[in-house]
Amino acid sequence: MSRTRIIIDADPGVDDAAAILMALASPEIDVLGLSIVAGNVPLKDTVTNACKIVGVSGRIDVPVYAGAAGPLVRDQVFGKYARIGAFSDELVARSSIVPSDAHAVQFIARSAREAAEAGDPITICAMGPMTNIALALIQHPDVARGIRQIVSMGGAFTALGHRTPWAEFNIYADPHAAEIVYRSGVPIVVMPLDMTFQALFTAQHFESFRDRGGRAGGALYNLFSAFDRSDIERFGRLGGPIHDATTIAWLIKPELFTSLRATVGTQVTGLTLGYTYADFNQKMGYAPNATVVTDVDEAGFINLLIERISLYGSVAPGPKLPGG
Repeated sequence: MSRTRIIIDADPGVDDAAAILMALASPEIDVLGLSIVAGNVPLKDTVTNACKIVGVSGRIDVPVYAGAAGPLVRDQVFGKYARIGAFSDELVARSSIVPSDAHAVQFIARSAREAAEAGDPITICAMGPMTNIALALIQHPDVARGIRQIVSMGGAFTALGHRTPWAEFNIYADPHAAEIVYRSGVPIVVMPLDMTFQALFTAQHFESFRDRGGRAGGALYNLFSAFDRSDIERFGRLGGPIHDATTIAWLIKPELFTSLRATVGTQVTGLTLGYTYADFNQKMGYAPNATVVTDVDEAGFINLLIERISLYGSVAPGPKLPGG
């Protein structure tokens, strides 16, 4: 079976935890490493959270790299649950995993160059502010040829925002980085709130993580139970989205999603800083630069995530631990 080689660029974060665990459990995906950025919480906490997630997965073969501690230009903002900082040991067990000495931007650049030389470009799954990716593209322009695509969770069009009325958090946290990525010429897949709001997970689904997913599933149950993501007023029904996991699901089962080509960009100045637009009909006269995912099969996506987390409760995903 051909495996999709990816770098996960993330700012863990509860959603990120589900997405990372989904990827590490999936035989179709080869995770080269985690490139970590500040976003949901400060960098020291996102790195700690990433190491804890890798720890409960059992995938000690997957390296973690610390990256950018803040955005390129704008003042730093953190996520809705920034107060949580690093996951407590009660939520996610303490881990012996430590981050690599190399910087995340160096890791992205090196991996992309090696991929280009091998004629097998990599995919980057962007689940947080895209600062690390933008820095890699700016500082090392040759790396773009080693990136097959960037699958990004970010942006909001008809759904509007969830951090501000006009902006999705990942873009709002570093709009200048997002604009660099959108203009890089690398194929972009955009998973906006318009789509992620269509698939809502309830307490029953979280119980499935706990009951079927071993230590990893138990950690996800703890996280989603501790930080309620439901919003009946906005969604009109029970449940909340797990945004970031859609990037991994799209790689595994793209048939669960519907998409359209569009020209996508970001507002980088003024009151509407972080606003994303999508021109689906080329009214601006520019060629499309992105694939925008517009719809998701809710039941199919939910079942896929539960299935992959359940693997942690049966046969441990990936390479065996020493002595295992």
